[in-house]
Amino acid sequence: MTLTTKRIYDEASEEDGTRVLVDRLWPRGIKKEDARIDYWLKELAPSHDLRKRYHGSGEDFEDFVEAYRAELDEPSEEAEEALETLKDLARDGDVTLLYAAKDREKNNAEALKRILAERL
Repeated sequence: MTLTTKRIYDEASEEDGTRVLVDRLWPRGIKKEDARIDYWLKELAPSHDLRKRYHGSGEDFEDFVEAYRAELDEPSEEAEEALETLKDLARDGDVTLLYAAKDREKNNAEALKRILAERL
């Protein structure tokens, strides 16, 4: 099992394995028919408030990860189902978490990857 992250704007490759979009909003400029995603688990994205707080105030990334972890510790029913789907996919093979953010190191997919690594 390999869990990686990649911008959805980057070219898809065979090494990606199962491609899972983990953003709540559909990425700008990407046609759904051209996206090459296997799953869109928007239920796993940070809440609207957390996303705005992180991007709007320049909140520290580690604080964002902790707040995101807290959200996933008490998920909605839909988020719980999506989390189980993602865990199953990760146990079965390579998974690439797709995101639209410009920052390749500090984004929700990197945070989710870290949180999942703790739980698998």
